[in-house]
This record gives sequence, C-alpha cells and structure tokens, in this order.
Amino acid sequence: MSCRRFFSIPVLSVILVMGLVYYITLFVFIDDWVGLRSSAGKLNALVFTLLASLCLFSLSICVLLDPGRVPSSYAPDVESSSWSGSNNGIEARKCDKCFAYKPLRTHHCRVCRRCVLKMDHHCVWINNCVGYANYKAFFLLVFYASVACIYSTVLLVCCVFKNGESYAGNVPLKTFMVACGVFMIGLSITLGTLLGWHIYLIAHNMTTIEHYDSKRALWLARKSGQSYRHQFDRGVYKNITSVLGSNIIKWLCPTFTRNTEDGINFSASRDS
Repeated sequence: MSCRRFFSIPVLSVILVMGLVYYITLFVFIDDWVGLRSSAGKLNALVFTLLASLCLFSLSICVLLDPGRVPSSYAPDVESSSWSGSNNGIEARKCDKCFAYKPLRTHHCRVCRRCVLKMDHHCVWINNCVGYANYKAFFLLVFYASVACIYSTVLLVCCVFKNGESYAGNVPLKTFMVACGVFMIGLSITLGTLLGWHIYLIAHNMTTIEHYDSKRALWLARKSGQSYRHQFDRGVYKNITSVLGSNIIKWLCPTFTRNTEDGINFSASRDS
C-alpha cells in the first residue's frame, strides 16, 4: 500500500468535494431546516456523518489497496488449459508487455504498467486500478456516495420548502441555494447512474472490460438465433457473493471479503 496515491489532483478533488458536501449539508441544509441542536437535527447529522465516514473509509481502501497482483510464481495448468468442465477451460494467455503468463480475466494496465487480476478499469479518481481485491470497496464507495448525495438533496428540498419565502428576498442566498441544488442533483444523477451500471455488472458477474468484449459474442449469438450468456454468469446470488462475500452481514463493509475465488481461478457457468 502507498499513501503517495493520495497526492494526486483527482483524489484530492474527490476529498474536497466530499468535505464541501458534508459542510453544506450539516451547516446549511440541516441547520436551516430543523437546527443542528434539535433532536431531528442531531439525528440527521449523525446519519449523514456515518455515510460520509463510510465514503471516506471506502475511498481510502480503494486508493491504498493493491487491486490484485499476478503472483510471480504463476504458471498455467497445462492439463486444465482447455475446457474440462471442472475448470475455466480457456487457454492461458501471455502478456505481450509483462512477458509473463496472465490468468483469466487479467488485463494489463497501461497506467500502472502491470497486469491486474480481474481488472475492471483504471480509475483516475482513486489513482488506482479497480480489480479483484478492491472492487468491493469501489462499489461501496459509489453506493455510499450515491445514498449520501440523494440524502443531501432531500434535505436541501426540505430546507427550501420551509424557508422558501425568506430566500426569495435575498438574491445572493437564493443564488447559492439554486447552485447547491443544481450541483447536488447533478452529482446524484451521475453517481446513481454509475451505481446502476455496476449493479448490472455484478448481477452478471462481468467487468467493464468483459462487457465491451462480449458485445461481439452477443451480436453473433443473436445473428445465429442463439441465446448468449456470459461464461462466468452463475446466477444473480452467486454473482453477488463472488464480489460482496458469502456473509450477508458483511456485504456493506468496505473491507475486502475473501471468497472461494482467488482472483486466478474462476467458476464458469458451465460448472453450475
């Protein structure tokens, strides 16, 4: 893990936005709506602080945790490199940049300059790749950030409904609240869309790279009148547990949960 990843403009921008949203939500929206010293104000402040803390914790894990490094001792199993019904059954590939074997679902990142296990994409906002080991933290970061933004937007609406008349006669304050509304709604839509996308990917046990790679296979299947199913799609529940873990209680905990898949060997739909 390297703390140096925090010292990049995108990561610092994310932290700055999180701090800005936290400040205006507590000291503007909640305070103007019910007051921070009231019971309702304290409760809302506590809930939003919890969400903000989980966002920051998830972000830290995404930035610091290695997404998944191919073991230096890795070598493909020749006997199971072709389809056998009990293993992945796809010929092992060799990276033309690392000049080493790379397991299934592993891709080379040009930014990190190495292969990443079950690579989804390289994210500039965490200054790190999203892969096997930190994908759960990334998903929960998007989840908690989406919930926090929607929650903040609801508090803004409540604040405006209560104090709308007082804002009407104060042009600077009215402009500020409108700007906050546009910012929060835009942020909520953006993060909500991203959350929906990754829910779809998890439900089908796909990465972003695999989704785009599978488009041609889907087109060919439809052209020939056949149905197409992603080779690692084992059903919604098993797909979810492969990312969030088998313990439902720990699904919302950003720390990585070990499961039956080790980032090198994956169960295929034919095995189910």
